[in-house]
Amino acid sequence: MDQRFEGQPKAEIRLEGRRLIRGEVTNDWGSQLIWEIRRNGEVAATAAARANESYEVTETAPGQYEVVLRMFNYEGYEKDKDGKYTKSKFVDVSNKLTWTV
Repeated sequence: MDQRFEGQPKAEIRLEGRRLIRGEVTNDWGSQLIWEIRRNGEVAATAAARANESYEVTETAPGQYEVVLRMFNYEGYEKDKDGKYTKSKFVDVSNKLTWTV
C-alpha cells in the first residue's frame, strides 16, 4: 500500500515575544513536523513541532533569524552512501518569519 500525499499541508505561524506559535496544520500528512530556525542563513536549531503548538526561542546570538515549519515528505527508502534520503525530504508548510537580534 502506497502512502498518498493529497494536498499541500499548510499552517500559519506567529511570533509573540520569544514564543513561536503555530496554528492547525491543514491537509496534514501525519509525518514528522519540525520548527527550523536559521541564523544568517544557516540552521541554528530544529525542534519537534507535532506534540506542542509553541516553541520558546532560546537563540540569543546576534544575527538575522528566520523560522519555518517543515514536514517530512517520504518518497522512498533510497539513501546515499552517507545514509541520507535521496528522494524523501522536508518541505516548508508555513509562512516564514524573520527578525533581527
